Amino acid sequence: MTTQPLVPPFTRDSAVQKVRRAEDGWNTREPETVALAYTPESRWRNRSEWVTGRKEIVAFLTRKWARELDYRLVKELWAHDGDRIAVRFAYEWHDDAGRWYRSFGNENWEFDSSGLMRARHASINDVPIEESERRYHWPLGRRPDDHPGLTALGF
Repeated sequence: MTTQPLVPPFTRDSAVQKVRRAEDGWNTREPETVALAYTPESRWRNRSEWVTGRKEIVAFLTRKWARELDYRLVKELWAHDGDRIAVRFAYEWHDDAGRWYRSFGNENWEFDSSGLMRARHASINDVPIEESERRYHWPLGRRPDDHPGLTALGF
């Protein structure tokens, strides 16, 4: 099945779809696949780290998912305009010692005319949680369509 690219200018519907596709991609935890959604020279700020280009994106995501185990992510559209989308997100993960975290953040995205992301700015805060406080229990991979989003979860 071929999926049509979502390109700017974004409507509310296409922006919501773009956010969900990004969430689905990141939930694969496959750095090489995720990197294909970005331009070859894409520039990121992730927390205090700068990443430029697909090779660095793959290296960054490989390190991230080696450290953030059992990663599950939910993204939600915050705003959109033309070639830009703003999202908020929360993901849950644990470290190699079994300590659980929920990471909350905001991202600002900018896309080229073919729908590839050329800029990503992410601000993220990690909150330690007890395993019993986890809200994301679906099997690793894509979030089920009937799983609540951030607003429904009260995040």
